[in-house]
Amino acid sequence: MGTGLGHFIPIVAYMGFWVMCLLSLGGRPILGLYYMVPFIPYRTMRDHLLDYPLGNNMLTILVVAVILGALIKGNRLPKSKLYLVWFLFAGYLYLSMWIGSLMGNEPAPLWLGDANFVMWKDYIVLPLLFVASGLVINDRKSVRNLVILVGIALLLVDRSALAESLSRSWGVFDENKRNSGPLAYGPNQLAAFLAQFAMFFWGFLQFMKRRKVKLACYFLAAFTIVTSLYTFSRGAYIALLFSAFLLAILKDRKLLIVLAVFLFTWQTIVPAAVTERVSMTKDSSGGLDASAQERIDLWTQSRDMFIRSPIVGTGFASFQFGQHTDNLKDTHNWYVKVLVESGIIGGAMVAVMLIQLLTSGLWLFCKAEDPLYRGLGLGFFLAVASCLVANFFGDRWTYVEINGLLWLLAGAVVRTRDSIDPSISQNAALGTPQNHQFPWIRTQEPALPRQPAVTARSWLADSR
Repeated sequence: MGTGLGHFIPIVAYMGFWVMCLLSLGGRPILGLYYMVPFIPYRTMRDHLLDYPLGNNMLTILVVAVILGALIKGNRLPKSKLYLVWFLFAGYLYLSMWIGSLMGNEPAPLWLGDANFVMWKDYIVLPLLFVASGLVINDRKSVRNLVILVGIALLLVDRSALAESLSRSWGVFDENKRNSGPLAYGPNQLAAFLAQFAMFFWGFLQFMKRRKVKLACYFLAAFTIVTSLYTFSRGAYIALLFSAFLLAILKDRKLLIVLAVFLFTWQTIVPAAVTERVSMTKDSSGGLDASAQERIDLWTQSRDMFIRSPIVGTGFASFQFGQHTDNLKDTHNWYVKVLVESGIIGGAMVAVMLIQLLTSGLWLFCKAEDPLYRGLGLGFFLAVASCLVANFFGDRWTYVEINGLLWLLAGAVVRTRDSIDPSISQNAALGTPQNHQFPWIRTQEPALPRQPAVTARSWLADSR
């Protein structure tokens, strides 16, 4: 901003991580969680920390500090099968790497420098974020603050990515002009992140009563959708349309008319470069373009690999070590990758995990009475749905930059559900008074209150 202070931002951020680690271990883990939120997707900012000791692992260190601080304080996880599924899946993936090593598909995961071990270690940050959020998100205020911080983080990513895109001329589409934004992994990964969080805030705003809050969410969702257009990711476009269709079915039926009109008129609305990008799915002869054909070839090879080892797969993170079409190291479809590398066993665990995520958000949307919690449930459900669609076009799941914030919100969702659903909340079943539902948590704001479930008839009437 012309102040000359930009040089000091990395060292200030680095020192902030250590301060938050101490505060988290000293009894304020919620502050550590709040601090990490903007840094999770902003990989380019975290890369500036590499010049300092342990800078490459500061996010992981802070997450662990938050978890330890919460446990020292006496906090406990909410009841959710997702924690058990993640624990079993993480353990199975490490075992899977040894299986792949015995098959000769990848090196043994012994050292921190091994590529497969690094991928596994980075992947495990996602369940750690889920655990951290479940431990420290304990009242309505903390849920609200988390949503606000996620919105701020999204706005920072939008601003950086869109400014970089608009600095170029987009009269004609050019693959070389696409940018990775602050996530630093690729335009398709950036697009997946933007699509799912645009849908989160679009769903979240449906239940906001205050005009300023509703307008702020509308602005953020619209700004993010515009930013996603300039990523030129066809997978993200499909994810947005599918999630918007779900939103129309679940909450706003008038949106179906808007979607129908858009599908017939989109070429006159979106930028010319976007139209050109979508039209590139097929070449001039009517066949698939190089990118689409590349995916088909990869999936054919992946099918053959799966058939050779269908139960346990070839080993987690083993695909990158093989020889494939155009020397690509990814299947360009996360579901195919899961089945190839971890087999039917890993695929079954993933299916249970995804079902748990979707049903947790949908349950909160249907059963909660507080508008904040209903918005959280609907927004989370739409974000997960968008993420699942995007993963048909590549691995958008194992990156903490894309899904780290989603798993923080997942922790808030399961904590809120635990406080509302008497079938999984032991304290509610025992008839514990509302203000003592979480006796180990000291806060000035009351813990998440137990709320009566709404009936299907009242929900349908409300949705109209």
